[in-house]
Amino acid sequence: MGGHPGATDLPEAAAGQAARNVPEAVGRRLSSSAWSSGLSVPDFAACVSMGLRPLALVQGFCAMQWSAYAMGGGSPWGARPTAGAPAGAGTPFTSAGSGGYSESWPCPHGIFSAEHRWGGNYQQPWAEHAWSQGFGSAYVRMVEEAQQAGAQGIIDVVDTAQHLTEQSVIEFHVTGTAVAVEDSPPPPAPWSTYLAGQRLAKLFEAGFVPVSVAAAMSSVMMWPNCQTEYLLHGTGGWGYSYGGEIEQVINADTAVRRLARAAVRSQLGSDTLHGARFAVTRHTGNMGGHVVECTLRGTRVRRFKDFDPLAAPRPTVRLS
Repeated sequence: MGGHPGATDLPEAAAGQAARNVPEAVGRRLSSSAWSSGLSVPDFAACVSMGLRPLALVQGFCAMQWSAYAMGGGSPWGARPTAGAPAGAGTPFTSAGSGGYSESWPCPHGIFSAEHRWGGNYQQPWAEHAWSQGFGSAYVRMVEEAQQAGAQGIIDVVDTAQHLTEQSVIEFHVTGTAVAVEDSPPPPAPWSTYLAGQRLAKLFEAGFVPVSVAAAMSSVMMWPNCQTEYLLHGTGGWGYSYGGEIEQVINADTAVRRLARAAVRSQLGSDTLHGARFAVTRHTGNMGGHVVECTLRGTRVRRFKDFDPLAAPRPTVRLS
């Protein structure tokens, strides 16, 4: 992820694994004559018609202890902003060690008390780095299984991240169907894509080939100032009317999406992102702050030929 600690190109990281840390049980499964697939029946039929032969359902896991990151990871922003913050409501500024986007939201009333406080929005690069590490480790383990199966590619990739315990342990799980391309030698590392079936067929037809999945998570902590707090609780207060825009929330949401786009763009090089999907979540962070996180996923694709229609599929069942 560009601009974040521990940035890595996931496919290159997978290709650079000298030793495959595949569990013994997985090795037995992949070396057997049986095969498995995570594809639906239509996706399976479409992929076979394109010359993609399913080999195995492959997967990778990683468990990350998250509480240290939720606490701020030693960032100078680990405490709530105070009246000593820089002036200038809504004016972006960069703080030493903040890692990127940060914005001050002072009290608009000019009164200093327990009810009138400063706020701020700021990027959390430590959380982004932890997500990148967890996702990347699970992805590399999935690729290792695909290499063990002799695959050229991994299609229909699905990735999830979920809490395992109340102690903020998050499990990253990445799955996909390893496929062999008929009459093609294995590449240094299998390509991967979130696509399958007709969507993948249309990509090939348009003259593009999948390179790898591309994914990144951005995280912004929002400490609401007093006015934002009033509006979030449905009260205008202090001369502000109901029904107005909440500018601090709008800025946080805009920034977290912009950061996710920039992080994924840094993974693409001269390639293109296809099938982009945003997912935004919100939760309460340390000391009452509001955390906004945005995950952007898509398939990194590369043009290799002009538009070339695929051959019409042959019917497998006749009614007469």
